Amino acid sequence: MSTDAQSVAARLNSAGFIRSQGFIGGKWTDAYDGKTIEVTNPATGEVITNVSCMGGRETNDAIASAQDAFVSWSKQTAAERSKCLRKWYDLIMAHKEELGQLMTLEQGKPLKEAIGEVSYGASFVEFYAEEAKRIYGDIIPATLPDRRLFVLKQPVGVVGAITPWNFPLAMITRKVAPALACGCTVVIKPSELTPLTALAAAELSIQAGIPPGAVNVVMGNASDIGEALLASPQVRKITFTGSTAVGKKLMAGAASTVKKVSLELGGNAPCIIFDDADLDVALKGTLATKFRNSGQTCVCANRILVQEGIYDKFANAFSNAVSSMKVGDGFGEGVVQGPLINDAAVHKVESFLQDAISKGAKVLIGGKRHSLGMTFFEPTVITDVKSEMLLSREEVFGPIAPLLKFKTEEEAIRMANDTNAGLAAYIFTSSIKRSWRVSEALEYGLVGVNEGLISTEVAPFGGVKQSGLGREGSKYGMDEYLEIKYICLGNMS
Repeated sequence: MSTDAQSVAARLNSAGFIRSQGFIGGKWTDAYDGKTIEVTNPATGEVITNVSCMGGRETNDAIASAQDAFVSWSKQTAAERSKCLRKWYDLIMAHKEELGQLMTLEQGKPLKEAIGEVSYGASFVEFYAEEAKRIYGDIIPATLPDRRLFVLKQPVGVVGAITPWNFPLAMITRKVAPALACGCTVVIKPSELTPLTALAAAELSIQAGIPPGAVNVVMGNASDIGEALLASPQVRKITFTGSTAVGKKLMAGAASTVKKVSLELGGNAPCIIFDDADLDVALKGTLATKFRNSGQTCVCANRILVQEGIYDKFANAFSNAVSSMKVGDGFGEGVVQGPLINDAAVHKVESFLQDAISKGAKVLIGGKRHSLGMTFFEPTVITDVKSEMLLSREEVFGPIAPLLKFKTEEEAIRMANDTNAGLAAYIFTSSIKRSWRVSEALEYGLVGVNEGLISTEVAPFGGVKQSGLGREGSKYGMDEYLEIKYICLGNMS
């Protein structure tokens, strides 16, 4: 590793922030067969540490531990659970620098961005610490004079939370915090590419007073762990963030035991820039939503639709802005784009670019691997992109900004909705009327108007069509972890 990365890793290790074992029932546990997998720094390719490579047996024990803990955790008062979550939030924020450094080590995003994710991830813990005390039922007016009708909301039970590598902390807290607030317990399966942040968060949960078994972490063989979570009748809920293909498999697998499922899957986000948009606002917003995390987010602008009257002007200004972006190791001064997560990600970006170029698209800037080597890729702007190209049809998950031209508002809406995905969309316009019209016409779960960064703990996050089921964040995120029980009391006269 580079000198900076080596010194950071050594410091985190000595402080106890780099864990290499799974976390089951409040105990750090090796894989039962002793197998390990390497966790590497994508900026250098060098090994940070080796972590336990777990499978079905460890997962089943984690499920049993979560089930045992559920009996007592679900019976704690909402106020008691709230205090534990608040303490977890305080600990995460107290260690946001260390957690951010750990995230940059294993995921590659710039340190400032990583620390920002820690604060964002912690915000869900804080929010749901408060929402824990607001799980209300109902009294229903009875149809007969001697009846009393009540509705209770109760925790669903053990939750299997499967999370991706692009947001190693926030995708965990967005699921685990509401689950714990409701009285559920969890088995977390983080990505094998970025397990270290999850393990550090689990350690802090114990320090916060969340009881052993309420939070468990298993990582390693993804298919074996997933199969164990799906097969177990004790797991009553699966929550997943990741690809649409894997989400479909989990949805099918959950059918055998009829589990509740929430899925936050792939996107194909359109970013629509109308002639009447404020160019500076549009540039700032589009840069933010396209290149954050090197383009590796499910809500990144995947297609930038620009109205013909402003197309050339926007393309030139956007290219100039992109050309000034500094690429490098996330610990470097002024770096705004780190490496892609692995070689497979680079190959995907290259194949999408080649497909577009072969069909007539033109690269304005970038378009190749960065001179830094490894998995660094140049921020790229490409024009004359058409709807039949892979860049328009599928999620590129990389720093490629395809510009498509449109004439009318109706055409922009048609182009934007011409996809199976429906997670996020963005509009830039100075017209209030247009912003309402287009927002309502777009088939997406999230719409940003004159803003590129729209995710927040207080608003519901989720998609429509093949971008998923359910919502995370906000008061609506609690419903994913609750069952509704109706109680009828008779002979009350």
